[in-house]
This record gives sequence, structure tokens and C-alpha cells, in this order.
Amino acid sequence: MSATQPLKPAPIPEWIRVRVTEGDNFKDLKQMVRSGRLHTVCEEARCPNIFDCWNRRTATFMILGDVCTRACRFCAVTSGRPTELDLGEPLRVAESVAELGLKHAVITSVDRDDLKDGGAGIFARTIRAIRRRSPGTTIEVLTPDFQGDLESVRTVVDAGPDIFNHNTETVPRLYSRIRPKAVYASSLALLRHVKSLAPHMVTKSGLMVGLGENEDELLDVFLNMRAHNIDVLTVGQYLRPSKQHAEVVRYYRPEEFARLKEKALEMGFGHVEAGPLVRSSYHADEQVPVRTSLLAG
Repeated sequence: MSATQPLKPAPIPEWIRVRVTEGDNFKDLKQMVRSGRLHTVCEEARCPNIFDCWNRRTATFMILGDVCTRACRFCAVTSGRPTELDLGEPLRVAESVAELGLKHAVITSVDRDDLKDGGAGIFARTIRAIRRRSPGTTIEVLTPDFQGDLESVRTVVDAGPDIFNHNTETVPRLYSRIRPKAVYASSLALLRHVKSLAPHMVTKSGLMVGLGENEDELLDVFLNMRAHNIDVLTVGQYLRPSKQHAEVVRYYRPEEFARLKEKALEMGFGHVEAGPLVRSSYHADEQVPVRTSLLAG
């Protein structure tokens, strides 16, 4: 091989390959999303768990449109200038949650830096609409950073979600390359503020691996999270959505994820999900008992 010839990317390992199964539940949920003019992060971010989750009739609804004002190097969601603010969206999401009979609903969004509150008001309306239509459903939000605006954070917290998630995504050293419009310290401060407003609300954050970080950096982030009273951690393998996105530096093996989970639990997290296909909403309903333990404590 010539010294100037580029190396071929490493093949995706066997333990990351996804089984594609479009069962009746998958088709039903897909039809519901289309008819309700809704967006899901499952589709927009090309989540590898979409077949598993949709066949179990679970989905993560993405509000505030499908165009993001940022262009993170890891994310498949379309970036640009959003043109919509659909005030009827919260009700349609709530109706879909009720029709699906979801025990646990996850609501996320694109970044909307074009809006004064970053879209916090629509998050709050969506939470309240779900509460009215499905009072027995627990609600998780996965929010943007609202550009560090803590009043926007308060708006969402005051609506009363059960779990407040905001992802740190990667280690601080890689922010300028992977998440250039975000600030690591601000993401942690956001979640600490949630705890100051609502001590019994479950806080959650997630990381991708395989972008060039090392284990010591990951463990430092875990410790920082615990210092900010974050309760739940998710760790998953970064998968490159397209050739325009950041390359995968390496694939972590299942035993490496197991070791990271063990070390994270030793630090005091209430729940940890770590594995090749783990994403923010992976087994989200299983994290609700953490709230019960917080209330009991």
C-alpha cells in the first residue's frame, strides 16, 4: 500500500450490527407519526435502536421542528435556519402519547438559538399537555443547553417532568471539534441548576465514546457529573451518520462498556446504561425508579 493512500475505515464490528425488523407495531407507530405531523429523534438522528424501540411501541418525540440552528459534527439532524414554530405541536404530541398508551414519554428537540427562550415554553406546554391527557405517564425531557439561560431551564422544571436530561456528549478536550457552539461547564451548570430548583427531580446526562477520548478523560467527566449531583448516566458508541460527520476513531468492545459502567456505579450514580447501542433514551422507562429512591431519601 502506498504511503499516500488513505486507510480504509475499520469495518463495523459484529456487536454493533443492528437487526432490522419492521413488525406491525413499527408500522403502526410510523403511520401515527406521519398522520400527526410529528418528528422523532429516532428518525431524524438515525438512531440504531429505532426498530427495537418502535416495535415495543416506544419513541422519542422531537419538538420545535426538524431543523437545528447548530451543526454539531456528530449529529445527523438537519442544520440551518428554522422556519416554523408550531404552537399546536404540544397537543398533537400529547394525543399521540395517549393513543399509544405510553407509560413513559421522552420529549427532545432541536436547538432553537433563534428563539428568545430556546424553545423552553414549548417544552413546558408539551409536558402540561401530556399531564392533562395521560396523567399516569411519566415524562422525560432531553433539552438543549438554552445557551446557558437558566430562566429557560426554570420554565421547563416548573412544568414538572420526572426526568431532566441534557447530554454533555463528549469530553471537554473535544468540544471545539465535535460540539463547537456548546460549553462543557455550562452543560454541567444547567443540570446542577435543575437540582437546585427541584432536588427530587432525576437529572441525567450522556456521553458518546469512540471520538478520540481516553478512559481517564471519561472517568473525569463521570466524577464531574457526580459533583453536580447528576443521577443517571448513559454511555454509547458513536456511529458516523455520513462522510460529512466526524470519523469514528475506534469502536469500544462490550467488556470496555461493562468496565465503564462498573466504575460509574462505584461513583454513586443511581442508574447507568453503557453499551455499544446505548442512546439517551435507551431503556428510559427503567430509570424512573431512581426518582422513587430520591423521594424516599
